[in-house]
Amino acid sequence: MCAREASARGLAVALLERAPSPGRKLCISGGKANFTNRRLAAHHYACVDPAFCEPALDAFPPQDMERLVHGWGLPVEERAHGQLFLTVPAKRLLDALVQDCRRQGCAIHCRTDVHDVAPLPGGAGFEVGTSQGLWRCRRLVLALGSPAWPQCGATGSGFRLAQALGHRLVEHAPALAPFRMAPGWLDDNLAGISLPVRIGLPQAGLSPALAADPVWQDDLLFTHDGISGPASLKASLFWRPGQEVALDFLPGSDLAALLDGPGQGKQTPRGLLRRLLPQRLVDALLPPESAGRKIAELSRAARQQICARIQDFRTVPAGLAGLKKAEACRGGVDTRQVDPYSLQSTVRENLWIVGELLDVTGLLGGYNLHWAWASGMAAGRALALFAGK
Repeated sequence: MCAREASARGLAVALLERAPSPGRKLCISGGKANFTNRRLAAHHYACVDPAFCEPALDAFPPQDMERLVHGWGLPVEERAHGQLFLTVPAKRLLDALVQDCRRQGCAIHCRTDVHDVAPLPGGAGFEVGTSQGLWRCRRLVLALGSPAWPQCGATGSGFRLAQALGHRLVEHAPALAPFRMAPGWLDDNLAGISLPVRIGLPQAGLSPALAADPVWQDDLLFTHDGISGPASLKASLFWRPGQEVALDFLPGSDLAALLDGPGQGKQTPRGLLRRLLPQRLVDALLPPESAGRKIAELSRAARQQICARIQDFRTVPAGLAGLKKAEACRGGVDTRQVDPYSLQSTVRENLWIVGELLDVTGLLGGYNLHWAWASGMAAGRALALFAGK
């Protein structure tokens, strides 16, 4: 996106790509490319400075990306939670973007792995060492992404290059990744169960942009060693080791009222709940001493215990799955050394840094792709203005 915009504004642009063809990660992300989100806002992003991404997002909102996609002749549909998807494979979006880049005059050089970058004397630009020889440029944009999804060619080389050019790094870690749980945390026989839940991080206090107790409602999937699915992945972005996770397996329901409802006294909690939840999950959650007794026979404390197990189940995950299963990477280049309007480095002349290489990570749902578009667009526009001065 940066190369396309800078080329369209009259700059001579070379895009150096280490892979045999560009955009593999875009091509495989989400199947049909969840390319943006109509509900997008800065508080959907994790960053040391939560306000950092606001200028770029404001300058290139979701409707601008939607218009661009329509201009490429690609069909779009809106799904749950404001997510915008193509109705055709993601490769169509990749092909359109690459073709538009080339049409604007950008030269894409594949199989060109960047090894190192050295500033030229007197602020004259950079010398870029690659597998295809040396390049020289007046201005340089680092857009190398993060090490998440190494199986599609992602590496941490961008972090290394940015650090060599004087930038601080915020420690990186997997994000939008499944939770791993300690063996026997609930029931090892739950793998494969999927259901809608509400998941929260009680007493989070992790980001000024988040509420004190951030909560997300979406689908959860039990795995052989923990939990995954959209609800889990969203919570994982803001979760930190040792933090408690709260799960409500009946979101939008009042289980206490159901238990106290007329005509329920002769039922057992197990009989009532198996109409609302998968049987295996009911058996794993209910206290054994209460599951088979009639509801009318249970004390108030026993009913409260059942409600807590079903609608406020608390657990501390053992950790997150690694970068191979993470859809994104938290951390990266410290945004306090980058101008939020232009994405230009404030510590190195003629350098810009964009995308997931920065310490900006969005929730699941099109937010990270949109940050790629918006930050690339901001840098492309700024490059043209800078060159015109």
